[in-house]
Amino acid sequence: MELQQLRYVVAVAETRNFTRAAERCRVVQSALSHQIAALERELGARLFERTSRRVRLTSAGEAFLPAARECLEAADRARAEIAAATGEIRGRLAIGAIPTVAAVDLPLALKDYSRRHPRVHITLTSAGSSELIDGVKRSTVDVAFLGLPPRAAPKGVQSLRLGGGELVAVVAPDHPRTEDEVDLQSLADEPFIDFRAGAAGRVQSDLAFAAVGVQRHVPFEVSTADFMVDLVRQGLGVGMLPAAYALRLSDVRRIRLRNAPARVEHMIWDNRPTPAAAAFVDLVRADFAHMEDRA
Repeated sequence: MELQQLRYVVAVAETRNFTRAAERCRVVQSALSHQIAALERELGARLFERTSRRVRLTSAGEAFLPAARECLEAADRARAEIAAATGEIRGRLAIGAIPTVAAVDLPLALKDYSRRHPRVHITLTSAGSSELIDGVKRSTVDVAFLGLPPRAAPKGVQSLRLGGGELVAVVAPDHPRTEDEVDLQSLADEPFIDFRAGAAGRVQSDLAFAAVGVQRHVPFEVSTADFMVDLVRQGLGVGMLPAAYALRLSDVRRIRLRNAPARVEHMIWDNRPTPAAAAFVDLVRADFAHMEDRA
C-alpha cells in the first residue's frame, strides 16, 4: 500500500469521477485506474462501484476512506514537522472565522503570515462559532476565531480570549427612531433580523432580552452578517452586531443600547497544532499583546 494509491482513492471518492480525479492528481487516467485496481487486489475488496454513469464507494470503500485520509494527513504532518525542525514552516493552514470578527485584523495577519511563511498553503472559511469549534476538534480547521456569550467558553480545544465588546442596534438610514441611545426594552416591538436560533451569535441577543423580561419577534433569520445588513438597509427590521464591526458599515445607522448584549471573541486551535498552525497562533499572540500594550 502506497501513499500515492491513497491519494488516488481520496480523489476519486471526492470527485466521483476517474477522469476528474486523474486531472486533480496530474496523472493519466489509466495509471490512476491501474493503481487503484492494484490496491483493491491487495485489500481483497473493491473500493468503488463503476458504471457508465457514475462512480460510488462500496461499503468497503466507505470503511477505508477515513483511514486513507488519516494516513495522508499523518504523512503531511510528518513532512511539515521535519521541515519545521530545519527551520522552514510549510504545509496547510486552514483558518476559520465568524463573519464579524473584529478583535484582530485578520486580513492583515494573513498577509503578514503569508509573507513570513510562503511555503504554507492558506485557506479561509467563514462559519458560525459552533461549526468552527467542531471543525477544530475534527482537524478540518487549524485555527478559528469565535464570538461567544460572555459566560461561554470553548471546550476541548486550546484557546486565547481576545477581548469582549457590546452589540449595537443597526437600522436603515430612514428608520423613524432618531435616538442615539435606547433601552433594550424599547426595541421589543420592532421586527428583528438575527442569526438562526441556537447559533452563538443569536444566543447572546436572546439572553440579553430574556434578562430584561422582554420577548422580541425575529421574522428574519440569516446565516451571515452581510445578509443581515442587506435586509436592515431595506428597512425590514433591526439588526444587532458588535460595535467594532458595525463601525465598518455604510448606509446604516447605529444605536447604542444601555443594557446591550455582549460577546467575547476567542482564538482557538487544536491541542496538537501543526507547525503551520503553531506559527500562526504565535503571530496572533504577539500582535494581540502588542495591541494591548499600546492600549
